[in-house]
Amino acid sequence: MSERSAGFFDGMFDRTLLNLRRAWRDIAESARSAMGAPLRPDLPREDRERLREQMRTCLDGRGGEVSARARAAELGRSYLALSATGRKWFLRVLAESFDLDREEVDACCTRLLQASQGERPAAERALRKALEPPRVKLLTQFNALPEGVKFLVDMRAELMRLSREDAVLAGLEQDLKSLLASWFDIGFLELHRINWEAPAALLEKLMAYEAVHEIRGWTDLKNRLEPDRRCFAFFHPSLPGEPLIFVEVALVEGLATAVQPLLLRDRDEKAQRERAVRADTAIFYSISNCQEGLRGVSFGNFLIKQVVEELKAELPHLTRFSTLSPVPSFRRWLEQRAASDVDDLLRADESAALRRAAGAADGDDAGGVLLSLLKRETWWENSEAVEALRRPLVRLCALHLTSPAGAGRATDPVARFHLGNGARLERINWLGNIAPRGIKESFGFMVNYLYDPDAIEANHEAFARNGTVMRSPAIDALLGAAPAAVAAGRSRSRLH
Repeated sequence: MSERSAGFFDGMFDRTLLNLRRAWRDIAESARSAMGAPLRPDLPREDRERLREQMRTCLDGRGGEVSARARAAELGRSYLALSATGRKWFLRVLAESFDLDREEVDACCTRLLQASQGERPAAERALRKALEPPRVKLLTQFNALPEGVKFLVDMRAELMRLSREDAVLAGLEQDLKSLLASWFDIGFLELHRINWEAPAALLEKLMAYEAVHEIRGWTDLKNRLEPDRRCFAFFHPSLPGEPLIFVEVALVEGLATAVQPLLLRDRDEKAQRERAVRADTAIFYSISNCQEGLRGVSFGNFLIKQVVEELKAELPHLTRFSTLSPVPSFRRWLEQRAASDVDDLLRADESAALRRAAGAADGDDAGGVLLSLLKRETWWENSEAVEALRRPLVRLCALHLTSPAGAGRATDPVARFHLGNGARLERINWLGNIAPRGIKESFGFMVNYLYDPDAIEANHEAFARNGTVMRSPAIDALLGAAPAAVAAGRSRSRLH
C-alpha cells in the first residue's frame, strides 16, 4: 500500500472506531452503570480482573436479548477506548481466560469411548459443546450489533499482526477466522458494479484499498470507471458500503501486453464508448482485497468467475477474458538462483550476450553479470542491456511460473491464485510494467492468464489434483519444449 493510500486507510479506520462508539453508545447505556468506572487505556493489572468479570457477565446470559446486546455493546466500547497496549491485554484476557476447558474435553472423550450405542448421540453432542471455547460464544454476540461484523473483521486484522509474536493469541485468531469464514460464505455475498455515480465514501475506499496500481486521486479514479472500463466488487449484507474485494477491468481489442496504456488514457468519452463496442477482450488488470481481517477467507476465485458471467451477459461480443498480472516473486527467485551459480541457469549464447553488454570478461560468472546489469539504474532504457536481457529473462520467467511446487501450488502467489481458479498461463510480457514497483518486484514482467469459460473447471481440477499448469504453446516454446510436446500442450500442458 502506498503512503498516500495508507493515509486514506488510517483515516477511515479512525472514523470506523468513532462511528462504532457512537452507534453502540445508546445500546450500552443500560449496562454501563453495572460496569463501574471505565477501564484505563493501557489496561493495567488491576483493571484486567474487572474486564474478566465484564466478559463473564456477557456470557452468563442473564436477562433477555436487549440486555445481552447492551452488555456486548459496552464490552465493545471498552475495547475501542483502549490504547494499542490495552487492546493487546484485552485480547490476551479473552484468549487465556475463555479458552477450552481441556479437562472437560478429555472427560467427554472418555465418556464417548465408553458409551453404548444408545448413549453415543448424547455423548457426541456433549463433546461438540465442550470443543467450542466460550470466547467463540462471546465473539458471536457482536454479530447482533450495528457494524458488529466489521468490528470483528478489524479485530482479526489486529490479531493477525499480534499473533505473529504472541502464540497465546494464535488460537483466538484461528477461532475468529473460522467464525468469519462461516459468515462470509459465498452464498451470502452480493456482486455489484461500481461506477462514477457511486457514493463518494465508497469511491474513496476504492482509492484507499487499491493494492496493485495506485489510484492517484479523483481524476485517475474517474479514468478507471469510464465507458470502456468496469469495476466489480463483492459486498456482504452486514457490511453495507464496505467492499470485500474488487476487480478492475479494461475492455480492449486483443490481449493487452502492458499496463501503462490502460492507466494513462485520453478523456474522450465518445472514443471510450467506441472502444467498448469494438472490444473483443476483457482484461482484469487489478484485483484488490479490501479487508485485512478477511485474509485467508477465500472468495476471490468466485469473483472472477461471476464477473466473467456478468460481462458475457452485458457484452456478448467479448470473446476473451484475461488478466494482466504481475509476477511479485520473480525478482527474489532470480536473484537467489543467479547468486547460487546454478550451471543450467543461462545458456551459452545468453551468457555471451550478457558479458558483451556488461563489458565483462569471458571468464566472469554469467549469473553475477546478469545481476550486475539488472542493478544498473534505468537499465530498461538502455537498448544494449535490454537486447541482452530480454531473451534469458523471458525464458527464466516462464521457467519460474511453471516450476512445480506440489499439487495445487505454484511458486508465485499470483500464479497460484489464477491457476487455482482455472486460468491458463497464456503469455509473458517483457517490460509490461515499467513503474517503479513493477521493476522492483519482477523486472517489469506482466503475465496474461486466460480464463476460458468452457475450460475453467477442468483446469482448476488438474491444478488442484496434481499441480498441472495449463499453458499455451507460446509458453512451451519459451521453455524449449519439443514440437510434440508443444502440440500436446494445446490440450494439456504438464509441469516439467
